[in-house]
Amino acid sequence: MDYIIDLNHAAAEIVSRLPAWTAAGLLPGPITWRDEAASWPQRLEVERVVITDPDSVGVFIQSADERNAVNIVLYQGGWVDLDGLVNDVITAECPKIKSAEEFGVVLDAAIACFLDSPPCPFELGATRPLGRFVS
Repeated sequence: MDYIIDLNHAAAEIVSRLPAWTAAGLLPGPITWRDEAASWPQRLEVERVVITDPDSVGVFIQSADERNAVNIVLYQGGWVDLDGLVNDVITAECPKIKSAEEFGVVLDAAIACFLDSPPCPFELGATRPLGRFVS
């Protein structure tokens, strides 16, 4: 796999948004890391220092009532797994990105959808496939 995204910078994008998410009543979980060098099955770790060769970073966020959730994972190869459970509907998106800054855009867009506040390029909770918004 080609490594194009600095996951440490991507983690900083998550960290910078944690206070706003919490203030909005969301329940963000710990930042998780996966180690490319680990034996299969690779475990998710919450301590960056135990990761030798990070290949993903992510965060799981729930609504205050724990009925809705979104899981956002960035892989070093430049794609994001975005999985949401909103209004009892599961949706998924996999945008491709080129930088940690673009990951910040994905985070903001996903949370805007999650909070049902425009603009929302995703259709979390929709019953049709989601469209791309970052090229």
